[in-house]
Amino acid sequence: MSSDILRALTVSTAMSFFVCPDALAQSAPAREAESRTSSEEEGESPAPGGVTQLDTVVVVDVGAGANATAGADLITIDQEEIDRKKPQDLREVFSGEPQIAVGGAIPSTQKIYVNGVDENNLAVTVDGSRQNNKVFHHNGTYLLDPALLKAASVQAGVAPADAGPAALAGSLGFETKDAVDLLEPGRNFGGFVTGIWDTNSETFTTGVSAFGQQNGFEYLGYINYGHGGNFTSGNGDEMLGTGTDLISGLGKIAYEAVDGHRFELSHEQVRDNALRPYRANVYINRGAEPEVRNYDLQRQNTVFTYTDTTPEGWWDPKIVFAYSRTQIGTLETDRFDPDIVSPTEGATSSFNGKVENRFALDMGSVTAGFDFYNDKADLDYKNATAPFFTDERATNVGAYAQARLEPFDRARISFGGRADHQWFTGVDGTEWKNAGISGNISGEYDLLPEFLTVKAGTSHVWGAVPLAENYLQNPLWTYGGGPEPVTSNNYTAGLEARYNGFTFEANVFRTDISDARLPVFGRGAPVPELTSIRTLDLVSKGWEIGGRYDWDAGFVSVKYADIDADVDDVPADSEIGRYLTTPLGQIIMIGAGYTFDDWGLKVGGDVEIALAYDGTMVRHPTDPTSAKKELPGYEVVNAFLEWTPPSRPNFTLRADALNIFDENYTDRAAYGQDFDGVMPHYDPGRSFRLSATARF
Repeated sequence: MSSDILRALTVSTAMSFFVCPDALAQSAPAREAESRTSSEEEGESPAPGGVTQLDTVVVVDVGAGANATAGADLITIDQEEIDRKKPQDLREVFSGEPQIAVGGAIPSTQKIYVNGVDENNLAVTVDGSRQNNKVFHHNGTYLLDPALLKAASVQAGVAPADAGPAALAGSLGFETKDAVDLLEPGRNFGGFVTGIWDTNSETFTTGVSAFGQQNGFEYLGYINYGHGGNFTSGNGDEMLGTGTDLISGLGKIAYEAVDGHRFELSHEQVRDNALRPYRANVYINRGAEPEVRNYDLQRQNTVFTYTDTTPEGWWDPKIVFAYSRTQIGTLETDRFDPDIVSPTEGATSSFNGKVENRFALDMGSVTAGFDFYNDKADLDYKNATAPFFTDERATNVGAYAQARLEPFDRARISFGGRADHQWFTGVDGTEWKNAGISGNISGEYDLLPEFLTVKAGTSHVWGAVPLAENYLQNPLWTYGGGPEPVTSNNYTAGLEARYNGFTFEANVFRTDISDARLPVFGRGAPVPELTSIRTLDLVSKGWEIGGRYDWDAGFVSVKYADIDADVDDVPADSEIGRYLTTPLGQIIMIGAGYTFDDWGLKVGGDVEIALAYDGTMVRHPTDPTSAKKELPGYEVVNAFLEWTPPSRPNFTLRADALNIFDENYTDRAAYGQDFDGVMPHYDPGRSFRLSATARF
């Protein structure tokens, strides 16, 4: 189906709801303040047939499949914030949080850094499913459509034992929407149609969803499609290979029995298939390689979950079985002969799961269980004369327990540990076994109840042997005496003050990662033979302060983070930091929002300020020979206006003004901008995004 047909279908559907008040009158809920009954004031809502039904309580796991821990450095992007931001990529999801940097100008190249540490060193889940997405270092790791998101949460640095294995620098969890998150009160069926137009790249995105519940069954279907051209940067240059050809979908079915047993199956799939720079996140001219080539990037995630929504005493189980896979297909061109082209495909996959139970105690709870993963990373290099096919595999089984207790009124403490055993298989078929133990403890204490809280935490993590990136695998690799398991130590401390709507926070953090694996295809080997073994040590440290004021109709927030990272005791640059870190320096985030309830109007905006950073001038032994340069500072200002007409509450119009002052910049966490001879992948210049959503 062409984009013109999709555009016409979306616009006509949305406008039909706008111009047909009768249709809206049948489906639009009464305004919340006017529709409450006495039962709703008591926390109940009327259900069809005159039966009184309790409001649905949605429990969102924060972190990577684990509940929050006392004293943790926790950052949560909840449904309310996602609805306010209406993000179109991961960078917009985490806007306003300087501790979380997202590098990459387009969704398929975006990578997340938490406290300066690459997301590959965090325990990352989507709907509880472990993600193993280390495919190609010039691509992003998680091609995730934010339109599907219900919540995103980060436990930076110290993560609990039930967050999963290899939480070296914390945990990161994404959760997608359920039918009950979208249904209007008192209704069993609904849906929406949305259309978005971006003026810079002339990209149109349309999404359609339907969902419902009946007799204990729930279902949700969603599909989103985007198509558009290249965008222009702040200096007016067209950035080749930045067009949009994206399709994503989410399907969920669930059944919840009267006695509380809940079974849910979900499948999510995202595909980006378009021309990109030869190295997708940067422009490098090398010999006969073309300027752009097609990348076919696909990610899928399938999850089965069992829970009991009416737990009693020591019985509160959770069972998860999941399969995730990411693959990239492209053409490799010989640097000296453009006629030698090799179709290449790399894929990573993970079959994983866990079985756990939460034991309720008088002073808190203890969660205990075991988890497993079976990960694989493979590369098919289909050269006509010298093809090769490689893979690395890893299987891990872990057992864990995490206590979350409140020993007395003003103190909360969390501690736990896990033991893991891993079996690793290299490209040459050699097998290695390793085992290790991880532990964590954190807590918080109310120095002044309701006003001032101090918190701190520390952890030691055994991370096993990580798989190598697919596109770097070499069939001639050897492993010497065996790959070394990676380990880490984390330290966090902070203070939070609250008074009459004001909140002030200050945090310091440090992460030490030892023996981090950084394979290279064939250069920089520490021993004469061709080896896959190369390890580095990372230290990422810094501090963050922030203030926020909330009142009934709005908020204002300001946050500042100063983050430095060293690799082998030398300040990191974006080349040596692959899969470890990226140079960040000082970043300031400012945000504000206000709601005019009587008019159905929301306004807001945000500012990102990155200060110039010269820590990249130091050269590492294996860096390219290109001259190095400092990172320039920049200021980017965005604003939005959203209107839901009080007379048509199921229709919403929104306008976003992005990069209002047309700043020419590369976002701070992007790859390659600290080397001369490399053309940065600039971010989009000024753009206006217009959107319309009709709910039925």
